[in-house]
Amino acid sequence: MNLNATLFAQFVVFFILAVFTMKFVWPPLIKALDERAKKIADGLAAADRGKADLAAAEKRAQAELATARDEGQKRIGDAEKRGQLIIEEAKKTASEEAARIIANAKEDAQQQVIKAREELRGAVATLAVKGAEQILKREVNAGVHADLLNQLKTEL
Repeated sequence: MNLNATLFAQFVVFFILAVFTMKFVWPPLIKALDERAKKIADGLAAADRGKADLAAAEKRAQAELATARDEGQKRIGDAEKRGQLIIEEAKKTASEEAARIIANAKEDAQQQVIKAREELRGAVATLAVKGAEQILKREVNAGVHADLLNQLKTEL
């Protein structure tokens, strides 16, 4: 065997193998590597978008929480104001009711005083007449002396 012929045959086989590899093996490998690189790039881009979306969602959630807190504080303040108004109205109503009750009580007391004075006048007049009877030792006719007794009542 000739070394040159062997070397030439090996070169031809290597060349055929290289052409075969470049034509049939290399493109699917490159395609698979490109697809994998694309999937990795898409995955990284999706991860970046996810992080950005997460950050935006956290900002929106914080803003919503702040809004909810402010709204809650506002409602609490409004409820406290309404409670104070209700208390003030109740105090005012109670004061008015107390004043009315006191006025009614004073009026009732005044009427009772007037009634007691009238009764007392009648009793004093009766006692005066009885006293006068005792002094005069004779009977005083109340019907005949009605004008005199009424005058006596008004003087008392």
